[in-house]
Amino acid sequence: MQPYNFIEGEVLLINKPYDWTSFDVISIIRNHIKRSLDVKKIKVGHAGTLDPLASGLLIICTGKYTKKIDDFQAQEKEYTATFTIGATTPSHDMEKPADQFFDYSHVTEELIKKTATFYTGTFNQIPPVFSAVKIEGKRAYDYARNDEEVIIQPKTITISELEITGIDLPEIHLRIVCSKGTYIRALARDFGEKMKCGAFLSELCRTRIGNFNLQQALEIDQLKAAIDAQNTQL
Repeated sequence: MQPYNFIEGEVLLINKPYDWTSFDVISIIRNHIKRSLDVKKIKVGHAGTLDPLASGLLIICTGKYTKKIDDFQAQEKEYTATFTIGATTPSHDMEKPADQFFDYSHVTEELIKKTATFYTGTFNQIPPVFSAVKIEGKRAYDYARNDEEVIIQPKTITISELEITGIDLPEIHLRIVCSKGTYIRALARDFGEKMKCGAFLSELCRTRIGNFNLQQALEIDQLKAAIDAQNTQL
C-alpha cells in the first residue's frame, strides 16, 4: 500500500456509520491525521453530505484534492432505501417522530410498482423543509426548527433507475440511482402522497458515487489504524 500524502491530496472512501454526521467523520479524520502524523494544519472536506440517520459511502478529500470536491459531488449517486408507509414525519425520515397516520389497506404491489414509474426520469422535486437548502442566506432547517413557514423552490433532478427490491408492508425496499441534489426523504414523502397513504424514509445507505462504490470503503477504525501504521514506519 502506498503511503498517504494528505498534504498533496488523498481521496478517501469511508463507510459513514449510522447516527454520525458527515462533519463528525471529517473532524475525526482531520484530528487523527494531525495527531498521528504530527501535521499542524490539513484541509479535509467531503463530497456530498449524508444525513446522520443514513449510512454508506462518503468521499473525503484532503489537501490539494479538496479542489476535486465539486467534481465528485456532481456525479451520479446510488442508494438502497426503505420507505415505511402509513405514517408521515415532519422531517420525512426518523429524525422526527410520526405526526400523522394513514390507512394503507388499499396499497398493493401493483400500485407500488405503478407509483415507481412516476418517479423515474427528470422532474421537479421540492426539497424537505428540514434540509440545508439556502433561502435568503439561511438554511431551510433553521426556519423549520423555529417553526417559521418558508417556501422552498423545486429543484430539477433525475432518477435514472428506481427499482422495487422488496415489499414487506408497511415497508417498501428500493434501489435508487439519481442525480446530484436528489433528496431520498422527499422521494419517500412524494411516494406516500401519490399512493394516498403517507410514507417516510426509515433506512438509507449510499452504495455508489460515480465509479466509487461502498465495497471499496474503509471503516473509520480501519483508516485510523492505517494512518497509525504509516506513522510507525516514518
